[in-house]
Amino acid sequence: MAKTIKQVHPEFTVMYKTGAFYNAYGKDAYILSYLFNYNVKTNAENVSISGFPERSISKVKASLENKKINYMIITPKNNYNVDEEMDFKNLNKYKEVFEKAQKIVSLRKRVNNITEMLLNQLDIEKITEIEKIIYED
Repeated sequence: MAKTIKQVHPEFTVMYKTGAFYNAYGKDAYILSYLFNYNVKTNAENVSISGFPERSISKVKASLENKKINYMIITPKNNYNVDEEMDFKNLNKYKEVFEKAQKIVSLRKRVNNITEMLLNQLDIEKITEIEKIIYED
């Protein structure tokens, strides 16, 4: 159902309310991660997912509105009815924000992987080499 909704509304950040959380999938997960530093995980179907608690919805909506990004909130248990929607029409910045989000979230993943590798190896020589590169004048 989420794929169908996204096909009909490709430039909306679609958030699904499930219990006390909201989840977004695919490109929408990247946008939320970029804007709020939420984690992006991959499910069994290799789809990116990002979520946040119900108490954060006001902050999320305000930020999306401030940045002029279309959004809709859907509750699957209510037969996937649209509970709330904001459409900025031709002012919508969804595509622009997604392009930035994709780059930033990918870079964050790479940095996190490097950090994990360094922490697992605890190789002071490698860390020293990396510091030299980073702090070069």
